[in-house]
Amino acid sequence: MLWFWLAVGWIGFVILPWYQQEYGFWTLEWLFDGYPTYVDYAPAILQGTLLEKFWLLPVGLFLAGPLLLARQGRGHPKYAQILIISGLGGLIWLVGQGFAIGISGWSAGWLEALFGPLDVHQYGLGYGALLVAASYLVILCTGLAAAGAMRGDVFVTSAIGTVIALVALFVFFPVARILTGAFVDYDGTLSGAAFARNFLDGSVWGLGCFAGGVCGVAWNTAFLAIMTAISTTLLGLAFALVVTRTGFRYKKSLRVLTILPIITPPFVIGLALILLFGRSGAVTQFVSDLLGVEAGRWLYGLPGIWLAQTLSFTPISFLVLIGVVEGVSPSMEEASQTLRAGRWKTFMLVSLPLMRPGLANAFLLSFIESMADFGNPMVLGGNYEVLSTEIFFAIVGAQNDAGRAAVLALVLLFFTLSAFAAQRFWLGRKSYATVSGKADSGAHVGLNPGLRRVVYGTAIPWGIFTVVVYGMIFYGSFVKRWGFDNTLTLDNYVDAFGIGWSDHGIVWAGAAWDSFWTTLNISAISAPLTAAVGLTTAYLLVRQNFRGKSAFEFGTMLSFAIPGTVIGVSYILAFNVPPFELTGTGVILVICFIFRNMPVGVRGGIAAMSQLDRSLDEASLTLGANSFTTFRRVILPLLRPAIVAALVYSFVRAITSVSAVIFLVSADHNMATSYIIGLVENGRYGVAIAYCCVLILVMLTAIMVVQGAIGKRRLRREDRVENTRPTGTENLKEKHS
Repeated sequence: MLWFWLAVGWIGFVILPWYQQEYGFWTLEWLFDGYPTYVDYAPAILQGTLLEKFWLLPVGLFLAGPLLLARQGRGHPKYAQILIISGLGGLIWLVGQGFAIGISGWSAGWLEALFGPLDVHQYGLGYGALLVAASYLVILCTGLAAAGAMRGDVFVTSAIGTVIALVALFVFFPVARILTGAFVDYDGTLSGAAFARNFLDGSVWGLGCFAGGVCGVAWNTAFLAIMTAISTTLLGLAFALVVTRTGFRYKKSLRVLTILPIITPPFVIGLALILLFGRSGAVTQFVSDLLGVEAGRWLYGLPGIWLAQTLSFTPISFLVLIGVVEGVSPSMEEASQTLRAGRWKTFMLVSLPLMRPGLANAFLLSFIESMADFGNPMVLGGNYEVLSTEIFFAIVGAQNDAGRAAVLALVLLFFTLSAFAAQRFWLGRKSYATVSGKADSGAHVGLNPGLRRVVYGTAIPWGIFTVVVYGMIFYGSFVKRWGFDNTLTLDNYVDAFGIGWSDHGIVWAGAAWDSFWTTLNISAISAPLTAAVGLTTAYLLVRQNFRGKSAFEFGTMLSFAIPGTVIGVSYILAFNVPPFELTGTGVILVICFIFRNMPVGVRGGIAAMSQLDRSLDEASLTLGANSFTTFRRVILPLLRPAIVAALVYSFVRAITSVSAVIFLVSADHNMATSYIIGLVENGRYGVAIAYCCVLILVMLTAIMVVQGAIGKRRLRREDRVENTRPTGTENLKEKHS
């Protein structure tokens, strides 16, 4: 593997363009436009020799270091030292020269004073630099493994190094760029007083609600997040139990209903709730006429946001919990019943404790999602202020106060990290492994009658409510003017997705086609990359022990804890100038989606992998397989529910994301959500809803394709649930237990 990546590095240095191409990252038009001698397309070796950019020549020197090992290989006495020096030195030099020299020469005045004026400039790094950086990273990780890191396992060291590098570049770096603004005063100087002024503002931490006034935005956000996390976790568990532990006839339909809210832009759910429960909503008017009372505005504020967020985020809990509930070993439940425990005691004392990783992760993800949610508070917030909208208005509103936005982002980060710490404390160091290498062919124990009634009474009404909400959405796509003229028409779909014919073939006449194809392409590229990074990270966190593991886990969750508005602005600040010029490209959208959605794959993978006994890994390694083969052939097949969850979630969130995307789209890469927002702002609600309905159908199709392609996890268990109708003896036993 070392020599392969070394060859990749030389290809990047000698053959490929060093700087970013104006045609875009994915095109090859540069091959026919002056390559390789034209300054914009020349590889690094020609840039350094012919075009007077001498600072690029040491890049080749660091790549030449490992060639000293060509004869002796691992037998060389300085094998590890040479690789570590070459890899680490190359990375430091590559990043350092990229930041030191920009479009107009030296990027800092002190560099110009030290070395004199520089007439030569450079743009953002491109193909060649990307391959060279990857080569340096693998060389460094190989050297660390040779020095004894991670017991000499190159796959593990390379995986850890890659994740750390990616998180540092695409999470810590952009967030650090915007958070430094928390200490910048009005005149642009660093000042602790600026931070204190914004942090101690009464509008942030005020407790006026206890005296009949208004609470600070921080307490509003925390209270809403706790309520949403509790409701979504309980609903997700109820749906998971109905699907896995009962004989409910319409399980497939119930699965679809739990997925629907997550594949819908959040502001659309808000608009549907307004049509139902707003002052002029159908339900509100019906109740008002029936009881003879004045229609109220209760939907706007905390109740409305909570209802919309519960609808939106329950699928996250379900996707996390379904694999965990399925993973509980039937043999343990059968052993409990053999010891004369009833179904209620078996569930409370055996099954539920083994579900704790899933419950904790579902709560954490819902809490963070609520904290970072932007669409629902924007549509239904009323006078109830939350951090995400306050950050947005601080950045783009009349305040134009980046310092206040940065301080509010720090407050939000404090809450999310506190939830993360509480989750780790609750789980502790207990083992939750229930899937081992032994055969486990039993059937899950069904729910006792009382719990079954509670689960049915929770999941089924919520499912019916979801059907009503989506009925309003689909109905709205077929009316002329939503809420005013309810005449049925297909004009909305024709305007968005009309198709015509010409002498040259099909003409995509609808106005939405361009953003539609762009959205599908970006989402299809980002989804598998998100799942790969997330599940690999989960494997490292659960199966490997290394220094800095807690900081490593924190880094993987950081992007999820920051509101999308902050992520969007931070990406603009970080990637708008050399050495990383990515704004306006499709690449920055893919990167944003990967690291915004990666934590779901991480948490879902951790929850599922916590149930896999380590003896599986040990058996594979004992039989001669290396860690990569063990991960690919043993672990991944048992993580199919987590893989499906990661792929589904990352794909649909890439399509429905709003807050971060609104800052990163461009004329060439316009996403569906930003296009829909434009339609809403122009009052074209029917076309906007029609577009959303098409996206919902596309995502449902994609979900079914993913589930069919990945398949189910095979644990040699029966898919049936043990008869849920208890005998008279069992009823009596449970009554006395």
